[in-house]
Amino acid sequence: MKAIERKPWAFLDAWRGKSFSGEWPTIPEMFRITAERFSDRPCFTSFEPDRVTLTYREALDRAESLASWLAGEGVGSGDRVAVSGKNSPEWAVAYLGILFSGATVVPIDYGLHDSEIENLLAASKPKMFFVDEEKIGHFGAVKQSGRVLSLSKKHPESYVYNLVPTSSDGTHRPKIRPASENDTAAILFTSGTTGTPKGVMLSHRNFVSDCYIAQTNLSIFETDVFYALLPIHHAYTMLAVFIEAISVGAEVVFGKSMASSRMLKELREGKVTMLLGVPLLFNKLLAGILKGVREKGLIVYGVVKALMGVSYLVKKLTGKNPGKKLFATILEKAGISSLRIAICGGGPLASRVFRMFNELGIDFIQGYGLTETSPIVALNPRERFKIKSVGRYFPPFMEMKILNPDEKGVGEVAIRGPMVMQGYFNMPEETAKVLSPDGWLSTGDLGRLDDQFYLYLCGRAKNVIVTEGGKNVYPEEIENAFQLRYDEIEQITVQGYIKDAATKSEGIEALVYPADELLKKLDLMRGDSTEDDSVSLAIGDIVDSVNRGLQPYQRISKVTILSEPLEMTTTRKVKRIYRK
Repeated sequence: MKAIERKPWAFLDAWRGKSFSGEWPTIPEMFRITAERFSDRPCFTSFEPDRVTLTYREALDRAESLASWLAGEGVGSGDRVAVSGKNSPEWAVAYLGILFSGATVVPIDYGLHDSEIENLLAASKPKMFFVDEEKIGHFGAVKQSGRVLSLSKKHPESYVYNLVPTSSDGTHRPKIRPASENDTAAILFTSGTTGTPKGVMLSHRNFVSDCYIAQTNLSIFETDVFYALLPIHHAYTMLAVFIEAISVGAEVVFGKSMASSRMLKELREGKVTMLLGVPLLFNKLLAGILKGVREKGLIVYGVVKALMGVSYLVKKLTGKNPGKKLFATILEKAGISSLRIAICGGGPLASRVFRMFNELGIDFIQGYGLTETSPIVALNPRERFKIKSVGRYFPPFMEMKILNPDEKGVGEVAIRGPMVMQGYFNMPEETAKVLSPDGWLSTGDLGRLDDQFYLYLCGRAKNVIVTEGGKNVYPEEIENAFQLRYDEIEQITVQGYIKDAATKSEGIEALVYPADELLKKLDLMRGDSTEDDSVSLAIGDIVDSVNRGLQPYQRISKVTILSEPLEMTTTRKVKRIYRK
């Protein structure tokens, strides 16, 4: 397969030399261009408490006004301003306003404990901190926060929309030195909330190049409606939802909760066409759909499954998508009838889940990336997707290679291109460990490439379990085999354990947190004294079933039932505990 030739950013040539002078526009320059093209189209929408929408012109006016206020307060190039809160138009305007002022934005996870946020503030030393209503009181008293401002109208004196420049004649605006494409746009912290924080520095060039290059594998339009459900501070949502949308003039609907009733309401009322999520979200969504079909009876379930198979075959052979009409009632009930495309990132999705969404008529694709790459570096083309691949990378606009591949072609994935980070904030030694002098980033992910530039992931290098037979086992591959059992298993994490202290040979252990649905089937309450035996037997049967489909060296030999769930990130991934 040839390298990509289409350039979705070709339209920018009409503004080159006028609205921007670099190879790529900065984020503010890009937003101004979009606002010029689509000034009256909806930009940011929220449903809480009532539906409120800002057009592109209104959003631009608010961002530029905030930038002028910040400049008047001494914020500018080289300064950092933090923002932390629930997904909202106010969060987006604060983010843009900071960038329009020429400063660097530091998005912080609102779900962290106050002490963890304090640690990130101490590391980044922002001049100002925009924060939501629940935490504004606390951080107003924290010295390292800088000046604390509000994302909530409940604090009108410092509310982001009320921060406007003032002057005696009402017209003067402070001079702003705009950022260049190679200036740092954002610092995203990926770890170190309780130790030494590791902040990824991403430039305007990183974000904007990645945004448009990703579109070579996926066409998006100004008529699309993106759903920002996952926390927007995260690189995945920030780029794949927020920045992608504003690059083409699409609308962003901000979701604030994963509660099913609210999510379905926002999907329906927002007429969302682009749903981006992580495996857990799509596993639960599919489990709910299939449960509803099963409740109609075995005959109906059998007919629907048969039609799903036919739908998929037609799609693969003709490129047409009959599932949207065949399963219109099912999709409407699930709140996803308006979806044009669903994209899964943040971890590999089981191929059966991927296939079932496509069977139901949803153009479902996977992507791959990491914060250090802004983050998208591979995306399955909608027309030429490969179910087992996390996507096709983007030659000739970037490079990807496999370091030290084994006999199966599996090795560490390395990446070079305009989306690769500038480095870790104030951590040159840590930067040098992963970023070579000639620009290659070692990702820590294991995978292989085929001859058509598609990437197949196996897992994280630090997670690999080595069996006594010398076989490498990737926990993520085993966990994926359980993805259709999420109505019975809430969490499963696979890790190695020492089977024989003398030989130090490793076996495979599954840590399992049972789902409420399973306890309901067994007529048990959490903490019930009779829970252990019956739950263990039920989970054991599921593990045995999955084991039969695995290679002998991959099979789970130890199961530990958890009484409490494992800690998760705000993008719904289990935080692994890495053994030394």
